Amino acid sequence: MESVLVGIGLAVLAAIGYGLSSVMQALGARQATAASDGTGMTTASGSPTLRSTLAAAMTGVFVLGAIMDVLGFAAGAGAARMLPLFLSQTIVAGNLVITAVLGALFLGIRLHPRDWAAMILVLVALCMLGTASHAHGTTRVDLPFKLGLLVATVAIITISLLVVRRLGHAGSVVAGMSAGLLFGAIAIAVRVLDGVSPFSVTTILSDPAAWTIAVAGAFGFYLHTVALQLGAVNGSTAAMVVGETAVPGIVGVWLLGDTTVPGLGWLGALGFLLAILGAVLVALFGSSEAERSTAENEMHVPVTPRQSPSTYSPATNG
Repeated sequence: MESVLVGIGLAVLAAIGYGLSSVMQALGARQATAASDGTGMTTASGSPTLRSTLAAAMTGVFVLGAIMDVLGFAAGAGAARMLPLFLSQTIVAGNLVITAVLGALFLGIRLHPRDWAAMILVLVALCMLGTASHAHGTTRVDLPFKLGLLVATVAIITISLLVVRRLGHAGSVVAGMSAGLLFGAIAIAVRVLDGVSPFSVTTILSDPAAWTIAVAGAFGFYLHTVALQLGAVNGSTAAMVVGETAVPGIVGVWLLGDTTVPGLGWLGALGFLLAILGAVLVALFGSSEAERSTAENEMHVPVTPRQSPSTYSPATNG
């Protein structure tokens, strides 16, 4: 029970870290834009320039946001090792709620009753999940599982790049879903990574799960950026939430032995589905409001989980 509580605490810290990161990086982008009067910060199509990215990255608040991102990842990794994936990933996805609330406080993004209702739904669903969750299953798997995870990750990357390239501007949702699947692959890989306890750098570096973390992390970030630059922020963010939450949860139950408290399987399943639904609604509502706010202020400053605002065109998340 103690490990479960620690795991939940780490997952909450990860959500807070990601939420703080989003808002801090958005503030950094705003500071950079204000300092330059907006000159040279976007291309003719509205996409951010390299200059805007570098200017934002050099602000102190943006650097603090990046540190929060790293701390969030570390806490999320710890949670994935200690909790069922359907619980840890869903709590981490709660960073959408943190971002929405902090965005309202510091970025002037308005929250409507529907936003609060969606966030309350997420919190209630997380309570249901926490009540129903049992100790996580195994962290030990055989080599074929890890190689299969790596191959699946490479396949997702290859197919996604080809499809998104072919679809062009219509590929935003596909890119978002692919990014979510890759973030989910990271959670699974962290869960089964060898060399963590007892700690061994050699064992970690020789583990295919570590390779999956590196590859999925790099291309997940890239595909998420592409998804948002293509413009369909609402759909791509919602698709990402589903990909990074549902797939690891299913894999955890199906292949890694994650379970619920006997007799409360229905409560866990219902909480899981409601949490995903709530997170998607927060993403959709938050993105819509941020886009309107951005248009009104003629600014290109987005707020999206785990993403630097300087990588988007005028849109934001919740």
